[in-house]
Amino acid sequence: MERYKAINEVGEGTFGTVWRAINKQTGETVAIKKLKREYHTWEECINTREVKSLRRMTHPNIVKLKEVIKENNTLYFVFEYMECNLYQLMKDRARLFSEAEIRNWCFQVLKGLAYIHQQGYFHRDLKPENLLVSKDAIKIADFGLARENDSQPPFTEYVSTRWYRAPEVLLKSPTYSSAVDMWAMGAIMAELFTLRPLFPGSSEADEMYKICSVIGTPTESEWADGVKLASVIINYELPQMKGVHLSALVPTASEEAINLMTLLCSWDPSKRPTALEALQHPFFRSCFHKIPPSPRFKTKNCNLPKMAAGKQEHPPPPARI
Repeated sequence: MERYKAINEVGEGTFGTVWRAINKQTGETVAIKKLKREYHTWEECINTREVKSLRRMTHPNIVKLKEVIKENNTLYFVFEYMECNLYQLMKDRARLFSEAEIRNWCFQVLKGLAYIHQQGYFHRDLKPENLLVSKDAIKIADFGLARENDSQPPFTEYVSTRWYRAPEVLLKSPTYSSAVDMWAMGAIMAELFTLRPLFPGSSEADEMYKICSVIGTPTESEWADGVKLASVIINYELPQMKGVHLSALVPTASEEAINLMTLLCSWDPSKRPTALEALQHPFFRSCFHKIPPSPRFKTKNCNLPKMAAGKQEHPPPPARI
């Protein structure tokens, strides 16, 4: 760590703090994450979830882990430095982003997600704070909660900031999959259009209420597993609500954007598109030439039935928790 000079703290999370620093030898600016818990052996260090996952991943839309340092039982991760995160870009912004900007960011994030899922992992903590931006590039960061697809259940209950948590996690399903990342992606995409969270619940029960108020209460035919989870696993009665068409809440989004967000925020995880399928949605038509061909992919029918667009008053964006 003597090779680095800390400049200022840029973030703090559940597992550690992040500092902007300079490599004294090269002059390069880096981000250094200092973990809170102690590590007594090198084997402990290299077996942390974040190191195990990031060691296997090299992709332009995933933040690069440059070095792992253990010093006096403290573990440090040295990452490439990014200027800010997506939440910081949104929070003080007076003007909405253009759809072209949103398309570019979402396309890059989905490419990163497709790679992560192909490597056998899912992120589990996708949210604006974990999407880092520098100039025109956006990269996925913080793999502290990442899991391998073949991990044995039961999984951890607390996954991701509440506003981006998939319904199957809120209903305490003992198993879930990479589809939780796709739900989060739908919520983030809507937030980019409006600069306010789509499902700003103040508790887990309120989060379910907010989701039902937007997309409507699931029926047995729509998501039998979820209805069963609510009644059997947590003895929770789903609020009966009709929901609204997303175009009423995200009025500046194109029909194709609304369609993709609707698919991503499907109650049933099996009905959400994969990251690779989402990349080939008509919303990204102008980006199609940038996607490597996938012989396994079949284009989904994206013609969803129209719903009546009812009016809904938007409260001011709530404070983040």
